[in-house]
Amino acid sequence: MSDGKKILITGGAGYLGSVMTPIFLHAGHSVTVLDNFMWKQPSLAAVCHHPRFELINGDARTESTIKPLIKQADIVIPLAALVGAPLCEKDPIAATSTNLDAVMMLLDMLSKDQWVLLPNTNSGYGVGEGDTMCTEESPLRPVSRYGRDKVAAEAAALERENSLSFRLATVFGMSPRPRIDLLVNDFVHRAVTDRTVVLFEGHFKRNYIHIRDVARAFLHCITNFESMKGNSYNVGLSDANLSKKELCDKIQEHIPNFVVLEAAIGEDPDKRDYIVSNEKIEASGFAPKYSLDDGIEELIKGYRMLRNSIYSNV
Repeated sequence: MSDGKKILITGGAGYLGSVMTPIFLHAGHSVTVLDNFMWKQPSLAAVCHHPRFELINGDARTESTIKPLIKQADIVIPLAALVGAPLCEKDPIAATSTNLDAVMMLLDMLSKDQWVLLPNTNSGYGVGEGDTMCTEESPLRPVSRYGRDKVAAEAAALERENSLSFRLATVFGMSPRPRIDLLVNDFVHRAVTDRTVVLFEGHFKRNYIHIRDVARAFLHCITNFESMKGNSYNVGLSDANLSKKELCDKIQEHIPNFVVLEAAIGEDPDKRDYIVSNEKIEASGFAPKYSLDDGIEELIKGYRMLRNSIYSNV
């Protein structure tokens, strides 16, 4: 493929990167992954044979490590992050230095011709406005350090010419580096292993997206970069703006003996509550392929392999 791009992915051996990397390689691109392997995961073992794949074990915060890698890249995808509100509160210095400072350093090193595809979170919307859809023009009101740092990194990236950002819905689905602590993945895991969940603030709503559709959204934007650059895009399933209780009801369709206990006391550490419009990226020609039902069925199979929680971020 003559128009294949050279892509650098920091944190590319994580939950998202270990799904994206083989998809990018299959599409004809060359991929270099920089990862510090803090979870000791062999998640890219299946692509080590690939001649267009390169792997560096290092830290995205180290200037001398990242500088020579950036020089060779057409596209940079800064996936390296401490992901999620609880993990960031546990180690705030590492969180901000990875989620914000490392991205700022990377942006300073780039030439104006290099592309940046920035993964962000739609948790920047914080607490929404009831039944009003959050669009890319909605005010950003992050309620956690994780959300604040990601919002600041997006603002910095979009100030340069050749960047775009994805405000990802809550991602679900299996990966070579699983994440059991993400909401859909967590609830299906509880349904499979414990047959029960105690639900706090079950009316809180959010949007969801399959991990393979996230990879497809990145590919779509590489193909259509000239018409899409300079913007942020919500990436989620438009038919999956669901409350946590509605999510549990959906899981019960697949696992009928899953018991959901709603608790009047206690609260969710992640206070997100909003519904999201994905019309902007859909108008560019992108459509998700994988439904919430597809993801639940896939996770049920996956949890027959993973009978422990060593793959949780917190």
